[in-house]
Amino acid sequence: MSDIRFPELAPQGLKKIEWVREFMPVLSRIERRFIEEKPFEGLSIAISVHAEAKTAYLAMVLRSGGARVFVTGCNPLSTKDEICAALDSLGFDVFGWHGCSESEYEQHLIQVLSCKPDVMLDDGGDLTRLLIGKYPHFAENLIAGCEETTTGIHRLRAIKSEGVLAFPMFLVNDAKSKCLFDNVHGTGQSVWDGIMYATNNMVTGKTVVVAGYGHCGRGIAMRAQGLGANVIVTEIDPHCCLAAAMDGFRVMRMIDAAPLGDVFITATGCKDVIVREHFELMKNNAILANAGHFDVEVSKPDLEAISERIEERKPFIRGYYTKDGRVLNLMADGRLVNIVAGNGHPAEIMDLSFSIQALTMEYAVKNRDNLKVDLYDVPEEIDREVARLKLEAMGLGMDELTQEQADYLYLY
Repeated sequence: MSDIRFPELAPQGLKKIEWVREFMPVLSRIERRFIEEKPFEGLSIAISVHAEAKTAYLAMVLRSGGARVFVTGCNPLSTKDEICAALDSLGFDVFGWHGCSESEYEQHLIQVLSCKPDVMLDDGGDLTRLLIGKYPHFAENLIAGCEETTTGIHRLRAIKSEGVLAFPMFLVNDAKSKCLFDNVHGTGQSVWDGIMYATNNMVTGKTVVVAGYGHCGRGIAMRAQGLGANVIVTEIDPHCCLAAAMDGFRVMRMIDAAPLGDVFITATGCKDVIVREHFELMKNNAILANAGHFDVEVSKPDLEAISERIEERKPFIRGYYTKDGRVLNLMADGRLVNIVAGNGHPAEIMDLSFSIQALTMEYAVKNRDNLKVDLYDVPEEIDREVARLKLEAMGLGMDELTQEQADYLYLY
C-alpha cells in the first residue's frame, strides 16, 4: 500500500522512466535475463535511493526478476513526486514525497522496512541505521544489503568497528564500475547541471572552490576547469592535495580560499567544512553548494547566526543577508545540489551503477548460505562483466592477452 502525493502526475513520471530506459542498455540486458530466470522469485526487496527516474527503472528490473519491490527516497528533497506516482500506477509499494519533513522521511523508511526485506539497497546508510538501532526485527529475513554511496560505506565501517553490524553488506560504491564513473563523471556533470540550471550564471572566468578531492571532488573540479573556471581545491589528506596540485589545480586551506571564491562546492562527506570564519571572509553574492550526502557540510546554523534576514531569491537558492551588508547564496538548502536542483546523474552513468546493484543482489541471493555477518566487496567477476557489457553497448572493443602473454605475466 503506497503513501504518496499527487498520483495524477503518473503519466509525466512514466515518460521520464521510459526516456532513461532507452539510455541504460546494460540494465536492459539484465532485465531480459531476469524475466526468464526469476532470481528473486518470492522475495521482497527494500530500496532507499534517490527516488527519481533511473531508480524507478532499477525497481522495474528487480521486479522483472520476481521480487516484490518497496521503494522510498534517501533524501527529503531529492524525491520526485511524478516518479513516485508512476511507480504507484505500476503497482509498486512506494512511500515518499518531495519536501517531506524529517519525521515523515523516517516514517517512509520504516514503511519500506516493514516488509521485512530479503534484500536491501541503501543509499547513505539510513535504512541500515534504523535496522540496527531501532527495528532489528525487520531484518529477520535479510539475506544481505547493498550500499550505494561513499558516505554510507563510511557509516558501515564505523558500525562494524563498533561491533554492531548485524547482517552482510556489500560495498557497491567501491566497485570500479561504480566509483570510477558514477562518482567522477556522474557527479562531475550533474553538479554543474544543477548549479547552472538554478543560477543561470556564467562559470567561465569564475573562481570555484572545491572542498574534497576524492572521486566526486575530482569530477567536479575537472568539469569546472573544462567550463573555464579557475579552480581551487581544499583538502585534509596530503595525497589528495598532491593529486589535485599535479592535476593542475591550486591547493590551499579553506580559510585562504574563502575570500577568493565565487562558487563553493563541498564534496567531503564530513560536517562543518564551511563555517562562520569562512562566511565572514566571502565575497558578496558568493554561491554555496553541497554535493555530499547530508546537509551538514555547509553550516546552516552559522549562516543563520551572521544573517539579519533570510529569503528565497529564486527556486533552489536561499539568500542569507549578513549584518555587514553582503548576501551569501545557499543552494538546495545545503542538500545534494545535483539532484535537488537538477536531474541527478546521467542515465548512461547510472546504467553502470544500477547494473552493479542488480547483479550484486542476485549474487547475494544465490550465495546466501555462504554469507556471514561482514562487509563484502563486489565480486571482481561482476565488476568486470558490467564494464565489458558497457563497452559492448557503446560499440567499443578491447584487446585480450594471448596465452603466451598471460604465461609471461604469471612468470615475471
